[in-house]
Amino acid sequence: MKRRHWVLAGVGTAALGALALRPGEGGAPHDAYFTALSQALRQSDRATDAVTPTLVIDRDRLQANIGRVLALKAKPMPLRVVAKSLACLPLLDFIAQHTGSTRQMVFNLPYLLLQASQRPALDLLLGKPLPAGAAQAFYQRHPAGAFDASRQLQWLIDTPERLAEYRQLARGLGQKLRVNLEIDVGLHRGGFADLSAFQKALSLLKDESLLEFSGLMGYDPHITEIPDIPGARSHAEAHAKRVYADFKAAALAALPAAQARAPELTWNAAGSPTFQLHDGQGAANEVSVGSAFVKPTHFDFAHLADCQPACFIATPVLKSGAFALPTGVEWIAAAARAWDRNQRHGVFLYGGEWRADVVSPAGLATSGLYGTSPNQQVMVGSGRQNLQPGDTVFFRPQKSEASLQQFGDIAVISGGKVVAHWPVFPPMP
Repeated sequence: MKRRHWVLAGVGTAALGALALRPGEGGAPHDAYFTALSQALRQSDRATDAVTPTLVIDRDRLQANIGRVLALKAKPMPLRVVAKSLACLPLLDFIAQHTGSTRQMVFNLPYLLLQASQRPALDLLLGKPLPAGAAQAFYQRHPAGAFDASRQLQWLIDTPERLAEYRQLARGLGQKLRVNLEIDVGLHRGGFADLSAFQKALSLLKDESLLEFSGLMGYDPHITEIPDIPGARSHAEAHAKRVYADFKAAALAALPAAQARAPELTWNAAGSPTFQLHDGQGAANEVSVGSAFVKPTHFDFAHLADCQPACFIATPVLKSGAFALPTGVEWIAAAARAWDRNQRHGVFLYGGEWRADVVSPAGLATSGLYGTSPNQQVMVGSGRQNLQPGDTVFFRPQKSEASLQQFGDIAVISGGKVVAHWPVFPPMP
């Protein structure tokens, strides 16, 4: 009897231990903020806002984020807005209006053509090196007009070989090209990594009157992305700034004509993860910012804690009920429901498989049992979310680039109402 007692006690202890490991029940309906967003979409004059997946921008939050970014940015540092992260002309216009900056960074030929023709007052810097053939296509396709590429456009160059190709293009066109040299300040993704290749490019620039040196670009997001090992980030930051200063000094030493114009040249650095690290005392004289203005999930950095998420994917619920798996494996769903109360309820959405995280209502998650679908994504929850067909689920994009362009016109909400629909750039890599 004593032995049986210990066996039963052991079984009871194991059962209690298993119950302790059982996931707790969570979830809740939309809070007041997302309830208001949902109502605004339902009351929109454009019926599709509430019945198809829609990209939403909260204009009030956007404007507040602009103010917070400007407060974080060192006052001596001009701002260059990264267009690929905000690929929508009215959105870029709104940011330009509230920042006072006409400087933008562009990353591909179609957007370059679009921005140069539609916004001829912009000062444009390429954010990645393009093949010389793409540059040639720009000059062939861009009509003469208010945008003066010889003053307002800087091509990005990363190797002596690419610079030689642009020299050939300049000679063929018979016109001046402004070139900005990309340097590797620690990211190791591209750009001049050693001074010997850089010196070759500088010699070529010095000897070619049709190529005008316009500055440097050193992208440094790795500083805040690397693991927060003691000393690692501070070392990466010091290294990036030292490398930038060394390359800048080499450029000015090799190009006497640039020395007198050094303050007006473009010494570009940073991005949303690191713009606050540049105080105007170093080699860089402008910083780039893009995603911080709308704050997708991959930009939840400590220095952006006061910025609020301002863009969301809103999608309708198609079906809501007990979570079930296809015929033949229904018992697995029954076991999942019994074990995890957060898998009792299944919600099928219009669309899915976005690079985004569900943000409201709380407690929804992708089903690891059912899998994902770009057509009808199933989410699981406890049922506390109280979702019915026609209700709205909100996702927060992980990154704004590409995400903003997946859903047609952006629904712009301000003061609890849809106040505008902003057309986006056509999707492009």
